Amino acid sequence: MGIFDLFKNKEELKGSPWHIIESEAELKQAIEESYHHKVAIFKHSTRCFISKMVLKNFETGLRNSTLSDYKFYYLDLLQFKPLSNKISEDLMIRHESPQIIVLEDGKAIYNASHENINTDLLP
Repeated sequence: MGIFDLFKNKEELKGSPWHIIESEAELKQAIEESYHHKVAIFKHSTRCFISKMVLKNFETGLRNSTLSDYKFYYLDLLQFKPLSNKISEDLMIRHESPQIIVLEDGKAIYNASHENINTDLLP
C-alpha cells in the first residue's frame, strides 16, 4: 500500500462498512438507528495524516472483529464542519479529530480520539 492509498473519498467508501453522513437527516437517521443497535460515528479529517492512519487501523480492526451489533457511520468533518459541530453540541461531546462516538438509545455512551480509537475498546 502506498501513502496515497490512505486518502479516503466518497467513492472509496462504497462497499465498505461505512454509512456516510452528509446531512442533518442522515445524522438524525444514525441517532434513530441507535435505538435498534449500537452506532459508531467516525469523525475523520481528510487532511490529517494521523486521522488517516487511525482510520486505516480501525478498518483493519473491523475486518478482524465480531462487532456485528454495530452500524458504522463516517463523517468527513472538514467537508461537513457544521454537522461535526452539531454532533458535538447535540451529544455533548467535546470535538476531537479523529474521533469515534458510540451511540445507544440516542445518547453517546463512549467516545475516543487518536490512538484510543480501536475496535477492541468499543463497548
